[in-house]
Amino acid sequence: MERLERCGRRLRAALAAGRVRSRLPWLLLAVVVLGSALKDGELVPETPLQSKRNPLNVYFVKVAWAWTFWLLLPFITITTYQFAKSKLLYGRMKSILMVLRRLSTLLVGTAVWYICTRVFMYIENLTGVCSTSGKVSEPHRLFNSKQECHQHNGIWNGFDISGHCFLLSYCALMIMEEVAVLEGLSIDQNSKLRVVISSLFVSLCFLTMIWVFMFLSTALYFHDFSQKLIGTLIGLSAWYGTYRSWYLKPFSPGLPLPNVPLSSKKYGYSR
Repeated sequence: MERLERCGRRLRAALAAGRVRSRLPWLLLAVVVLGSALKDGELVPETPLQSKRNPLNVYFVKVAWAWTFWLLLPFITITTYQFAKSKLLYGRMKSILMVLRRLSTLLVGTAVWYICTRVFMYIENLTGVCSTSGKVSEPHRLFNSKQECHQHNGIWNGFDISGHCFLLSYCALMIMEEVAVLEGLSIDQNSKLRVVISSLFVSLCFLTMIWVFMFLSTALYFHDFSQKLIGTLIGLSAWYGTYRSWYLKPFSPGLPLPNVPLSSKKYGYSR
């Protein structure tokens, strides 16, 4: 537990300064540009990451939204309730209502994930052609969808917007926004609640590291530059449109720190 608390303190110190949140969008864009340049220049070494069946891709990235959703669910619930009770001095019922309002963030995220992935699939089907000869250079429009093409052992060549770049960027930025609540939360040093929150916080931070690492892997080994750039820009737009625009308004899920700009030093996490 002591190691967990020590790790949590170091991660909170980095996040409290706001450096990670403010620089992460630019880092992701830089990774797309530089990673694509290395890929196009054939300067990327062969590693297990270039296989779509590598464990991180199969067990994490393929279900990235599920990992993000189920770790944020208890984190948002506990921290929002604690914040409402201790900082805003809300009663039990009002605190529960605030928790429900903040949890609607996950419903918004689910809708963003579902709609965007469906649109990506539609665009790929709309722009694609199928080659049953196995040669992309000799396409024949035989089937109406990628699924039908693959069922007949064909190769589908369409404009495949990178769903990984979209979802990994959106999930990483969303987590960084949500853990900002710790900047305004004070919890007793020896409290069991602090252990729970620290465990969830450290887990979310490590999950974010996996998302950024696999984002780098995608930039280096998969997709064309335009497909990765568009996917990333859509992920950044979804984050900006929610946390930096809509969530500032009254009729919204709201921010993790209500009425407190992310750059504010009004609150400091008790170390």
